[in-house]
Formats: sequence, structure tokens, C-alpha cells
Amino acid sequence: MLAEISNRCDAVEECYEFLLAYAAQGLPSDEGSKSGTQVREFLQNAAKALTGLAEICAMAVKEEGLEPADKYVAFFAVLDRDARDSLAAIELVLAQPAISSQLIDNLNASIHLRALLTDLFLVGEVVRKQDKPARQAVTSAGK
Repeated sequence: MLAEISNRCDAVEECYEFLLAYAAQGLPSDEGSKSGTQVREFLQNAAKALTGLAEICAMAVKEEGLEPADKYVAFFAVLDRDARDSLAAIELVLAQPAISSQLIDNLNASIHLRALLTDLFLVGEVVRKQDKPARQAVTSAGK
């Protein structure tokens, strides 16, 4: 479960990094270029990663027995709002017949997307800290 959360966080972060580069290209449309094809793929992957993310995080809290659970649950309510807001913006961009660099630049500037990224950085760090003892146990057992 923690690996899935980490993979989802990575997908959104990779999308954002790609979007920064795409915005800098000054393209009027996503048609006719390799990065134009890729922009839709990255956005679709991010949308998929965001769908149900908070629910999976909440299940991981139970599965991993993380405490204090109420603190995790409270934060995941924030993550859910930010993910839903960002997903709405991403889906709006995907619904456009042409995705220009300017449109992506505006998406990148969205406070919703920036809040989500900050949430994901926090979740990613928490997941890495939770997953580390499990990895160390496996490594130690293999010796």
C-alpha cells in the first residue's frame, strides 16, 4: 500500500516537472510535437494518480497501524480537497481541443496544484519514513 502511495505521488510530481518544461516551450498547441503528445499522457497519468488518493492513504493508516490515526485522517481530508481541486483543473485542461504552453503555465501557477504538490511532498516523506523500517527488516533478515 505504501509503495502505491509513493508511486502515485511520483506520477504527479513527474507530471508537474514535465509541465514546467512544456510551459517554457512557447507552443501554441499540443499538436504536431512529441512534447505535445506527452503533455496529455502526463496529465492523464496525474489524473489517474489523484483519483482516490486520500482513500488509499486512509487505508494505509489502518493497514500499517499508524498512530496517532486522527492526525493522519485530518491531514488526508486536506489532501482530498487539494487533490479534487487539482483534478478538476487538470480535467479542464484535458478537455481543451488544444493545450498551449500558456494554458499549462496557468495550470502550473494554480494555487490548487501548488498546494497539492506540497501535500504530496509531505506524504511522500512520511511514506518513506514508514517504509524504511520495513526495508531495514528485510535487509537484516537477508544477511
